[in-house]
Amino acid sequence: MSCQHLHSNRLATAVAVALLWSGALPAVAQTAPAAGSAGEQAQNEPKTLDTLVVTAQKREEIMQNVPITVTALPQQLLQDNNVRDIKDLQTLVPGLTVTSTQNEAITTARLRGIGTVGDNIGLESSVGIVIDDVYRPRNSVGFGDLGELDRIEVLKGPQGTLFGKNTSAGVISIITRKPDFEWAGGGELGIGNYNARGANAWLNAPMSDRTALRLYAAHRERDGWMRVVTGAGPRSEHRDYDQNYDTFRAKLLWLATDNVEVLLAADATHRNENCCTAVQLVSGSSAPLINALGGGNAIAIPANPWARVAYSNRDTTQKIDDKGVQATVTVSMDALGGATLTSVTASRDWSAINGRDFDFSAADLIYMNPQKDESYNQFRTFSQELRLAGSTEHVDWLVGAFYSHETIRRTESYRIGAAYEPYLSIGLLSLINPPSASLPNAASFLADATGRPFGTVFAGLGALDHYRQTARSSALFSNNTWHASEGLDVTLGLRYTRETKDLRSQYANPNGGLGCASYFDPNGTISAAAIGRIATALTARGVPFSLLPAATQQSIISNVVAYSCLPWANVLHNGRVTNQSMAENEWSGTLKAAYRWNPHVMTYLSYARGYKAGGFNLDRVQSANGLSSGGPGIRPVNDTSFPGEFVNSWELGAKTTWAGGNLLLNGALFHQRYSDFQLNSFLGTSFVVRSIPEVVSRGLDAELLWQPKSLRGLMLQAGAMWADTRYGKHIPGADFVYPGALYKLPGARISFAPAFSGTLSLTYQWDIGATLRGRFNIGGKYMTGYNTGSDLDAEKWQKGYGLVNARIGLGRRDERWQVELWATNLFNQRYLQVGFDGPLQALGTPEPGNPRNTYDAFLGAPRMFGATLRLRFE
Repeated sequence: MSCQHLHSNRLATAVAVALLWSGALPAVAQTAPAAGSAGEQAQNEPKTLDTLVVTAQKREEIMQNVPITVTALPQQLLQDNNVRDIKDLQTLVPGLTVTSTQNEAITTARLRGIGTVGDNIGLESSVGIVIDDVYRPRNSVGFGDLGELDRIEVLKGPQGTLFGKNTSAGVISIITRKPDFEWAGGGELGIGNYNARGANAWLNAPMSDRTALRLYAAHRERDGWMRVVTGAGPRSEHRDYDQNYDTFRAKLLWLATDNVEVLLAADATHRNENCCTAVQLVSGSSAPLINALGGGNAIAIPANPWARVAYSNRDTTQKIDDKGVQATVTVSMDALGGATLTSVTASRDWSAINGRDFDFSAADLIYMNPQKDESYNQFRTFSQELRLAGSTEHVDWLVGAFYSHETIRRTESYRIGAAYEPYLSIGLLSLINPPSASLPNAASFLADATGRPFGTVFAGLGALDHYRQTARSSALFSNNTWHASEGLDVTLGLRYTRETKDLRSQYANPNGGLGCASYFDPNGTISAAAIGRIATALTARGVPFSLLPAATQQSIISNVVAYSCLPWANVLHNGRVTNQSMAENEWSGTLKAAYRWNPHVMTYLSYARGYKAGGFNLDRVQSANGLSSGGPGIRPVNDTSFPGEFVNSWELGAKTTWAGGNLLLNGALFHQRYSDFQLNSFLGTSFVVRSIPEVVSRGLDAELLWQPKSLRGLMLQAGAMWADTRYGKHIPGADFVYPGALYKLPGARISFAPAFSGTLSLTYQWDIGATLRGRFNIGGKYMTGYNTGSDLDAEKWQKGYGLVNARIGLGRRDERWQVELWATNLFNQRYLQVGFDGPLQALGTPEPGNPRNTYDAFLGAPRMFGATLRLRFE
């Protein structure tokens, strides 16, 4: 393929630089080994699991003392499971699901069944992504190669006191490697199936006795695992879901004085890939017509999703750039009894350009070109956090302040192809006189009266919209633990947040919206001439319009106008400019009581209130009455705002330590009640945001860590979650009553919320001879069935399944070199990421189970396998 030539020089350069790779830790509770023989000696020293340190409360604490459900994933376990981005974490954390849809910049993380659908960047995330103490504004902005990792901590439940407003379901906190004062370097070379190849290199260089530098660079590429039928094009790429990116990170550590540490960091990543096509789960009654308009091979008939063949005649190029700088200053203040002042300052710029084939077929219906003036999303953020933390004999205290300024720019477009008008015309006729999948032999419903050739009235750039949103967030917070007695700790946390957002939206129909406009007279009502065209078209197809009942005539006219004035073709949007503003002032916080009964058992009870900001729907919204809550219609909606989301959460947990610190067994019962839950749902033509009055998630989280003394080198990590996450039974609004699109939601289990999920990871390493060491890891996750669609259609159901990863390696004990064979999704499990209604392929209002609709899905990745060579010098 051409990408081989395009990147061969960069790959060769990376291979030359990649000398060696940093060895990882054999046990979960260990820290990074020192260099040389001292490092090998440190590895051989036994470590107990009860020494595992986390920063879940923004200070270093023993995990078994922290009254929070937290899954700590050390560097070695992440390496064993091939974790490079947040999507790879799923096999290690029960209750975590991570999905992506139209492109991999649209990524959504969910914990305990709670998360925010990511297709509309106006919605903030329920699960926060924090990398090196810097909050990323959306899950998608945290997606990418994470580089050299120290550990990842997954905190479940609301974390609004210390981690901010938009962590109502939990936090994924990622900590990358810092520089140290030992010379070391290394690299990695890898190959795999789908022509995968990659290399990275790192260098840790002490520049003086007070300054150290750490560099990391990587390049990875892979052919796509989805085959694509392109039809008549113009798309020429026959593979999708490929990989091609470069990333660079640098950290400079400066010990300015004995009491002042300065850590400067910079990173940049560029991705240039093709993603994401979808496959048909069910090919409905519109499929033969799409097939005919696409030249005979435009859609899967019958649907066969596991052939992994997509149909797309338009480009799905995605180009993502992510860069940022950060300064973390830590000051030990002797005057305040050794309190620590921490300042974290960061500036980031993330942007994405995406091509999309909206109809997911090879017929030329509707699409978006991958160019900046038609498809562009950008986040620019500046953030500043200050924390002052200290301890006395009876109190661990922390106070802080936070400020962020975020600018979102979005350009969204819809181009309409030549098959669009014939498809809708014939599709509407088939509803009146089914079945009909033939090509037209009569005048079109949708053609105007100007004599334009059939198929050209709508063609061109139908919509070109620009959004600019500015958000400012400021907060004061405090989190304090009172050691009330020898065994009792009481924690009180409180955060006050002020949030303001200002949005300017500009809408345009560059093609004039002629197809929609042709139905209206100057007064804005449907013209007699338009009704005459409809009658003529029907009569020519053997349906005498004049003989139909008046109610039937009105229904036909309403349907024709509605399909002529879908959001991207609706002339009523043309030239609109709207300005919206909102401000929120909210409290969040926590109260916890933890009691240590003895050195082995600690129990706790906690309450937390979380908050996720409201916002605006950055999309074309229209309804019957011009209100966002209204039913289907063509009147533009000016007020696209939605309120903030709140959660009240209770947790009763226990953390226990056994076998001399080598066995940890932790568990927690939880009950989380959400109000004004923000649901973003795709209804076949556009995304709508609905506030659900109540969602309840309740269940049990449990985790086991074990490294037996009797079998040194063995490590077992297991987790399980049982959860019942459901919508409230009473949800007002026409959408939630049949035939509304969301009528299945009241009282039902929420999508992406399996009743059970469990993880298991087994690692064993052993010495071979005098100098070699072997290492084996197998890890997996099983989830019971769940629905992958926000409207809970039965066709989007994913039955229970399991994923297994494995890795086996051989290398020197001092980690000078290591060779590994690995596999992800070892047994090639077939599963859905997200199911959805085929755009424009659900004409009419079907009854439950009606096969008229086409249903599409984004699939999970197939089995990947390969080999890796790691090298290291010091």
